[in-house]
Amino acid sequence: MMKKIGIYYGSTTGTTETVVQEIARQAGVGASDVHDVSKMTAAALAAYDVVMFGSSTWGSGDLQDDWYGGLDVLRGCDLSGKTVALFGCGDCESYPDTFCGALGAIYDVALAAGARMVGTVPVGDYSFEDSDAVRDGAFVGLALDEVNEADKTQARISDWLDKLKDELA
Repeated sequence: MMKKIGIYYGSTTGTTETVVQEIARQAGVGASDVHDVSKMTAAALAAYDVVMFGSSTWGSGDLQDDWYGGLDVLRGCDLSGKTVALFGCGDCESYPDTFCGALGAIYDVALAAGARMVGTVPVGDYSFEDSDAVRDGAFVGLALDEVNEADKTQARISDWLDKLKDELA
């Protein structure tokens, strides 16, 4: 039986929303299972076996605005038995010391809520100085840079989903 996959994301300028559409397409997730994080509820999360959370990173490592309420929802959830994968957008040239840092905040809250976190990505293919999204030498999820490295996005998504295929099936 296929696991039910839901995607929740926050997007201010539309960049992360565009990335979400590509991730959903490649992962075979229908539009009815792709949601704006501002509409996330504990009851809605309960319907999914696997959840992907996505956020852009703003300023000095800040979450996309809708994610502050999203983290409050996650803090009130029991994610035991759920598999969670993260993805996000950042700008490694303008913000090399906080690149995709918002993922670190989501990771910490989802992990504390009992989620089984999957989908780390080695930092070797990235140019940045520091990030709150790096733990043990890897990003806690898929880091994308649509500003400076948009040419790498398709391959990064494909590679990430390929590594996750056993988690998603």
